Amino acid sequence: MRYYIYAFIVLLLDQATKWIIVNRMQLGESIPVIGEFFQITSHRNRGAAFGILQNQRAFFIVITIAVVVGLIWYLKKMVQEGRRLLPFALSLLLGGALGNFIDRVLFGEVVDFLQFRFQFDWFGTAVDYTYPIFNIADAAIVVGVILIFLDTFSSWRNEKRGTVNV
Repeated sequence: MRYYIYAFIVLLLDQATKWIIVNRMQLGESIPVIGEFFQITSHRNRGAAFGILQNQRAFFIVITIAVVVGLIWYLKKMVQEGRRLLPFALSLLLGGALGNFIDRVLFGEVVDFLQFRFQFDWFGTAVDYTYPIFNIADAAIVVGVILIFLDTFSSWRNEKRGTVNV
């Protein structure tokens, strides 16, 4: 049950922050947090990560329903096996998927607001890169995927050693 609580916490944080952005900022407005490096920028995305597959709402809704069903099934299986890291990772994915799903169903677009800009000199060449704007749900999904990779690597290493991974 605790893993569903983790997913619910991600969902609540995601939806609360998006509500604040929608109700307190104009679309396109930016608020510097750490100079130009980190800004809160009100943005909408009708596509997937990095703005790909724009205006494919029905596709994303169907895919997300399938993903959520699969995550719940696999989460239950991993909890029954006594795993710890993998269910936590799956709970982050579940909460993030549901957060963006709610946006797509209710509004037809996802509210994004976390913006990072990287400016530095690389061996005499000025680098100025703005990472695509994202939200809490996206961050939870990325962290969940990283944890899945770590769990997979740990399992692989433990199998080579002949130990059990939890």
